[in-house]
Amino acid sequence: MNPRSAHHRSTRMPFAQIYLIEGRTEEQKRALIEKVTRAIVEAVDAPRENVRVWLHDMPKENWGIGGVSAKDLGR
Repeated sequence: MNPRSAHHRSTRMPFAQIYLIEGRTEEQKRALIEKVTRAIVEAVDAPRENVRVWLHDMPKENWGIGGVSAKDLGR
């Protein structure tokens, strides 16, 4: 790797936002963060320590599916 591409790689800071309906366990969220981070590192050659993952835990009543809240749909 030439010095210029090494610098380019070190400046990459991908940021992934994932919206989820509430209810996942902390263990599931940890696994999701790990797997999304790994996928980003592999896909865009970003340094692992630069990858950011933000999980948005949405209340069921704030998530609409086909005009009805996920809560009302029993999700």
